[in-house]
Amino acid sequence: MPLLDVEGLETAYGQSQVLFGISLAVERGEVVALLGRNGAGKTTTLSSIMGLVRPLGGSVRFAGGEIRGLEPFQVCRLGLGFVTEDCRLFKGLTVAENLETARRAGRTGVTRWDVDRVVGLFPQIGPLLDRLAGGLSGGEQRMVAVARTLMGNPTLLLLDEPSEGLAPLVVQTLLRQFQALKQTGATVLLSEQNLRFATELADRVYIIEKGEIRYHGTPRELARDPDIRQKYLMV
Repeated sequence: MPLLDVEGLETAYGQSQVLFGISLAVERGEVVALLGRNGAGKTTTLSSIMGLVRPLGGSVRFAGGEIRGLEPFQVCRLGLGFVTEDCRLFKGLTVAENLETARRAGRTGVTRWDVDRVVGLFPQIGPLLDRLAGGLSGGEQRMVAVARTLMGNPTLLLLDEPSEGLAPLVVQTLLRQFQALKQTGATVLLSEQNLRFATELADRVYIIEKGEIRYHGTPRELARDPDIRQKYLMV
């Protein structure tokens, strides 16, 4: 049984339907990328899984239990962590205080991530622990946001557009750090427009277009299919 199993997910904003029967799965210890152009439905998919947007229909099963319809705090308590594109740090708090706000033992009661370990993964934030989060660069904020979410020891990490708006060198640094995170056995579902970033990290990819899944395969299979890349991913 997949750790996350989404079947037939449909979501609307008011009278405007955005998702039309989205189905995807994430196995334990796997990194899965949801690819698509801007506006394709990537963020809505993650928000629907997390309970930030209420789906119209379909099923979202996590660790074998139905979570569709739960409040976001309930979903979080079950072991999902969500890093939004805008990071949503507490800008009036220091980096250390931001990390402490999320400290929580995993559901087994065994703490895997703490301040020392997240700083080990993101060494750039070590010297920033006493800085206010509002004064950080975009790349620093992204690292702190991921580190803060890891402090909650989630079973599944949702990442929304982690490379969006960052300088190429920062993106490369972030990619190496996420690859190191993957080596710890972390389970991740990320949405991305950056094809190279996603395919160098993911075990499998889904492509979403106009609220529907149009493709599913491995990064290697996608690399051998230029027609699919041109049709659904090129601007």
